[in-house]
Amino acid sequence: MKLFLAAAVTAAALLGAGGALAQTRYVEPPPVMVSPDLSAPWVLQLRQPQGVQTRHYQRQRVVRQAQPRPQYRQAQPVYRQQPQVAQPRQLRPQQQAALAARAPAKPKPQMNPIYLPQVVDYDGPHGAGTVVVDTSNRFLYLVEAGGKARRYGVGVGKEGFEWRGTEKITRKREWPDWRPPAEMIAREKKKGRILPAHMKGGPANPLGARALYLGSTLYRIHGTNAPWSIGQAVSSGCIRMRNEDVMDLYNRVSVGTKVVVL
Repeated sequence: MKLFLAAAVTAAALLGAGGALAQTRYVEPPPVMVSPDLSAPWVLQLRQPQGVQTRHYQRQRVVRQAQPRPQYRQAQPVYRQQPQVAQPRQLRPQQQAALAARAPAKPKPQMNPIYLPQVVDYDGPHGAGTVVVDTSNRFLYLVEAGGKARRYGVGVGKEGFEWRGTEKITRKREWPDWRPPAEMIAREKKKGRILPAHMKGGPANPLGARALYLGSTLYRIHGTNAPWSIGQAVSSGCIRMRNEDVMDLYNRVSVGTKVVVL
């Protein structure tokens, strides 16, 4: 019985709902209303039947407050500290001398090839074995037999120190010591150059490899450690030759040989 009553109630409910739906199926639908608020999104509004209250919801406009702009600190210029330049280290005198010795030597002027030794014709008045020095042309001749002479280039006395005459070789020395005369020492001192009272013979000695002493004078025929000076008037009256040439002449002449300086 209870089951029959429950079924009847359920059927009545379904019929009531179906009737309500049937009554509204042919009712004219409400018109579509467009929202007049153009700043808001388009809103579809349906007109409700009379007697039904419609709630109008107005969209609230959200106004965002302007956020304060972040404050940026002005960048300060960056000053870089200048790198410190290392100061050159002061060298001791011994170190400076060592560096100077290792430094490449400056090229020295070359001697004119015309002053290299050679055999030439000779028709002068002096006999064989005589040494003749032509100071004007910077040549020394060792006269040989048969109208020949062995010619060498020489350096001669500078202006004020020229001399002429005839002497004999009185001494011969290999790698001679140098003892400059007092007059030369005083003269060079006035120029700011200090000469030693004595210098032992050797490659650095101004008299070079050989020396031929002339009579009782202070003059000599000698070598030199400055071969580029051959052919010039640079000495204090001595006749200077290349070391190679004075060694050759040294072996060809003897003490007592006649020397004529023109």
